[in-house]
Amino acid sequence: MEPALTPQDALALLAWQVELGATEAIGESPVNRYEEVRPAPAPRPVAAAVAPATRPAAVDPVALARAAAAAAQDLEGLAAAMAAYEACELKKGARNLVFSDGHPKARVMVIGEAPGRDEDLQGKPFVGRAGQLLDLMFAQIGLGRADPAAERALYITNVLPWRPPQNRDPEAQEVAMMLPFLERHVALADPDILVLMGNHSCGALLGRKGITRLRGHWVEALGRPALPMFHPAYLLRNPHAKRDAWHDLLMLQARLRGG
Repeated sequence: MEPALTPQDALALLAWQVELGATEAIGESPVNRYEEVRPAPAPRPVAAAVAPATRPAAVDPVALARAAAAAAQDLEGLAAAMAAYEACELKKGARNLVFSDGHPKARVMVIGEAPGRDEDLQGKPFVGRAGQLLDLMFAQIGLGRADPAAERALYITNVLPWRPPQNRDPEAQEVAMMLPFLERHVALADPDILVLMGNHSCGALLGRKGITRLRGHWVEALGRPALPMFHPAYLLRNPHAKRDAWHDLLMLQARLRGG
C-alpha cells in the first residue's frame, strides 16, 4: 500500500510537471477536442489590385511642329513658335535661333541648309565666308538682302534654324520635324521664286538630291518655281563651279525680268 501524498509532496509534484512543460490538468472526464468550436481564422487582407502603369502616349514631333506652324499668323508669330519648340535636340546645343534675314516681301527667297558657327553666333543666316560670297553673287544681278525695295531684295532662311554639332549634315528626322515650319515660312513670306541652295535644301523641298544634276533646271517646290543652285560653301571649295553658278544667276535674272 502506497503511502498517502502529503499536500507538500503533491505541490512539489505539480511544480515539477510545470517545469516539464505541462500546461493543463487532466479533468475528471475526457474532452473530445474535435468537437470544440474554434473561432474561424481572421481573413487575410487582400492586396488592392494595382492597375498596370500606363506609359504616356509618345508625342509625334512632326505633328507637334505642324500644329505650332499652322497657328502662326505672321512671321513674328512663326519665329516665336519655333523658339518655343522643344522637340528638336539641336536647340539644346545652339546659341541662337537663326530665323531669317533680308526683306520679308522680297520676290526671291533663298533657302539654305543649316546655320554654321558664324550664323549661330549672330543669329542670322549666311553671314560667314559663304554668306559673303552669296551677297557678292546676287549683287551681280542687282539683288541684295539689304535693299529696301522688295523687287531688288532677297529674303533668306534655312531648312534648320539651329546649328548641328560640328557643322555635321542635317539628319532626316531633324529635317522632317522642321519642315512644317519651313513650309509655313514660305507661305507667309509668299515669294515669287525660291532658290534652293545645296543638296539638303533640295532634299527637304524636292525629295531628291544630286545638286550637280538638279542645278540649271527650273523645278517646282511648294507650288512655286524653284531654282536649285550650288551652295556658296561648295563654290569656296570648288572654284571651277562658279561658272555654273553664274549661269544659274543669269537664269534667275531672266525669270525675274519675265524672260
